[in-house]
Amino acid sequence: NVSVRLHDGSILVTPSGMSKVDVTPDDLVLVNGDGQLLDGRRIPSSELRMHLRIYERRADVFAVVHAHPPTATGFAVAGESFMAPVLPEVILQMGEVPIVRYATPGTAALADSLDLYLEHHDAFLLANHGATTIAATLEMAHQRMESLEHAARIILTARMLGTVNELSAADVKALRASR
Repeated sequence: NVSVRLHDGSILVTPSGMSKVDVTPDDLVLVNGDGQLLDGRRIPSSELRMHLRIYERRADVFAVVHAHPPTATGFAVAGESFMAPVLPEVILQMGEVPIVRYATPGTAALADSLDLYLEHHDAFLLANHGATTIAATLEMAHQRMESLEHAARIILTARMLGTVNELSAADVKALRASR
């Protein structure tokens, strides 16, 4: 599911219960910062609380993407984060990706579980659930989700081949400086 914070503070969000490939502009739901319906004929995403918490805590974020990409979600189910510095694109696009403790999807507890990580991270693996990426634009939040899944596939392949080599501290420092 996807949301975008508009400049007036309202939030446009995908509806609950619809395949996102079938969503048209008429299906989108407009809510205020408290999640109250402003416009739309559908129910907002069941993960709206998580989206609202992110917007509440991060003034720089204007887009949230939450999905269940299969390989990245596999890492989340295994309880494995992307904190080790392995791929330049992960370091450049999102930095470290923590694993967020499990909380029931759609609940305030899920929003609460993000609090520890929101200030310093732009992508999250949700234990036994999926992934969430955030950014100043929808394009970048989407790109981060795509990159997260791509990185998961690469890391899984490296593990199957035997070794995941981490970048040196100097390489990581150079990448972070360019970010």
